[in-house]
Amino acid sequence: MSDDYKAKLRAGSDPLVFFKRADELNNGGIARGHIMAAAISHALRDGETLFIGANPLIPFAGARLAQLTHAPNLTMIAGASGGVNPLLDPLALSSGDYANLVAEAVLPFHEVLMMFMGGHGDVFFAGGLQIDQRGNCNLVTVGGHDKPVLRGPGSAGIPWASRAKRTILYTTAHTKRVFVPRVDFVSLAGWSAVSEVGGIISGPELVITPLAVLDFTDDGVMRLVSVHSGVTPQEVVDNTAFELVMPTGEVPTTAQPTNQEMLHMRTFDLDGLLSIIIPE
Repeated sequence: MSDDYKAKLRAGSDPLVFFKRADELNNGGIARGHIMAAAISHALRDGETLFIGANPLIPFAGARLAQLTHAPNLTMIAGASGGVNPLLDPLALSSGDYANLVAEAVLPFHEVLMMFMGGHGDVFFAGGLQIDQRGNCNLVTVGGHDKPVLRGPGSAGIPWASRAKRTILYTTAHTKRVFVPRVDFVSLAGWSAVSEVGGIISGPELVITPLAVLDFTDDGVMRLVSVHSGVTPQEVVDNTAFELVMPTGEVPTTAQPTNQEMLHMRTFDLDGLLSIIIPE
């Protein structure tokens, strides 16, 4: 192995060793994972209650960053683990990680379901094997159901995302295989099935990807909001298999994390997971 790389293993962490460039270990540059976490943080509001699912690294980071900056009264519930405001020092890769039980409280699963299904969540985070133009998400199968090309983990709790006031989608890949014209299975209904639950219109609010931040028009069509540093609007278009609504004028650049935000993220992300979760 080249001398430019060396292992970073935090004492007491999982035996998995992440190999990182030496310059990244010395407070290196801002990675796409940091930009995504900061974008999620900026979208959260003080006093909100968040439900975070099974693949939580980036929303965990965004929520923890919000708690440490502008939203100290934010409450997050770590999926089926039931952890309420887990310490997340360091970040956990799964909401099923025992680390989430180091928390302000731990709810039994039936109480998590009661809160979620009862509409007591402000924000729900969801992703998908496929996401389409209207925010429908698929976590079941890609291809025909008889002979699928890929099987996913299943829909789990995301069909009830509309019970939360807002849904934020996120994905660690922005390609035409993910952003498709029409999903093969609807796990989470997007703007194509607009309904009202307690006066709140269903349909995702934001989409955070390794390339961009997107939202939806009033009639539920995905729209480009900003591109991350080093990404061009054409790159987003080329990696999306449907037509995006484009902003008027020049496409803005997603806000970079501030020095203070980077300090927070490096403090609670001791294993450097945000630096490697998105391939550069």
